[in-house]
Amino acid sequence: MKDVVINTIKKYNMIEANDRVIVGVSGGPDSMCLLHMLCLLKDELKIKNIYVAHINHGIRGAESDADEKYVENFCCMNNLDFFSKTIDMNKIAKEKGISSESAGREARYDFFDYLKRKLDAQKIATAHNANDQAETVLMRIMRGTGLQGVEGINPIRDGVYIRPLINVLREDIENYCERYKLNPRIDKTNLQNIYTRNKIRLELIPYIKDNFNKDIINTLCRFSNIVSKDNVYLEEVSKFKFEKYCTKKSQKVIIDKRAFLEQESISTRMLREAILYINKNLYNLEMKNIYDILELSLNTTGKVVNLPSNIKAENVYGDIHLYKENNYINKVNNTECELKIGFNKIEDLNINIKLYDIKDHNHNINSSKYVQYFDYDKISNEKIYLRNRKNGDKFTPLGMKGNKKLKDFFIDLKIPREERDKLKLVCFGREIAWIIGYRTSNNFKIDKNTKNVLEIIVERGEINGVDK
Repeated sequence: MKDVVINTIKKYNMIEANDRVIVGVSGGPDSMCLLHMLCLLKDELKIKNIYVAHINHGIRGAESDADEKYVENFCCMNNLDFFSKTIDMNKIAKEKGISSESAGREARYDFFDYLKRKLDAQKIATAHNANDQAETVLMRIMRGTGLQGVEGINPIRDGVYIRPLINVLREDIENYCERYKLNPRIDKTNLQNIYTRNKIRLELIPYIKDNFNKDIINTLCRFSNIVSKDNVYLEEVSKFKFEKYCTKKSQKVIIDKRAFLEQESISTRMLREAILYINKNLYNLEMKNIYDILELSLNTTGKVVNLPSNIKAENVYGDIHLYKENNYINKVNNTECELKIGFNKIEDLNINIKLYDIKDHNHNINSSKYVQYFDYDKISNEKIYLRNRKNGDKFTPLGMKGNKKLKDFFIDLKIPREERDKLKLVCFGREIAWIIGYRTSNNFKIDKNTKNVLEIIVERGEINGVDK
């Protein structure tokens, strides 16, 4: 087993000389085997420091506390730095609207990333093994997945997360723990059929072993390895196409309609890459969701598809806009405040708006997307507001004489529906004077009779979804 682990580490260049390595340890057989093995190999691999990270998920009461104490005692006896954090996994899951498993996973990786920064560590080791790999592949096949999903658990991710036990069978891990008398903790919930993965581990795989293939674990792992090699090429092509067809903004990705003329194997990867950019992970994403977006690209503008993790996909004149609804967007969508002459800081939007009363009518007028000029005398004594659109809003675009419904104006400019509620309007009293970033009103334009000019400047941050 030692040779298997060393070969895996060397094959994927998991650990380099003088690396500081954080080991995620629950106290169970897998993680205790990993920790013990890395301690034995510390000098051979020239590891500078080994740190231990433990999450108490707070769902098994005294047993969870005993797990934490067990790991802490092991660290004390072996002179290892121990770091732990207690969470309420079920509470987090409820607040975020995700499964308990996903909540626990997110909390673990957030904690690992925090420690990596704090300790200036180079690697984070987790105890995923060959059985975990086989279970993951089988579970994803049943849920519906593409080649990326069948790849399963990568031996190394982002050059940081390493899985030295990925080629080791669970049976060998248990024998290792027994040989070295580690007496690992046993999480009884892993023995209950309450999660999909548990059912696969406890029921499906044993059934396949008994009736179809005794070596199903290695068979699935070999299959995953073969697929991963083919997938490398497709990933390289799709990344090139992603840069060509996709526009990344702070909270969204816009996918050009031409992307969907590519081979499906490429377009599906572009979609996964876009969702990963928005959501930072692909948890709970199924191939069905990807196909829903592909179908959406053939639909009419304005159609929306709801995806996991509050992500939405919208057809905007053939392009696909992917974005995540959150509290920030809700806050941005409900702005209303009075603007005064001088400096106005709009903290919720991270922008500054400056208003200047220019008495010299010969002042150099140089309008731009975020700088506009108005005939101040036409404003009368009306207050100046910044707000979002309202039902029934009308507008007189520059160059037109009559009113136009704001909704129709947005449609004419092909402004995406999800962007319309975020657009900021400068209003003089009840009348719209400027759709920031787009058009001013004809009613307040500067002409040959203008004596006093109002200059409005928008600075910093993001306004109307356009980065300045």
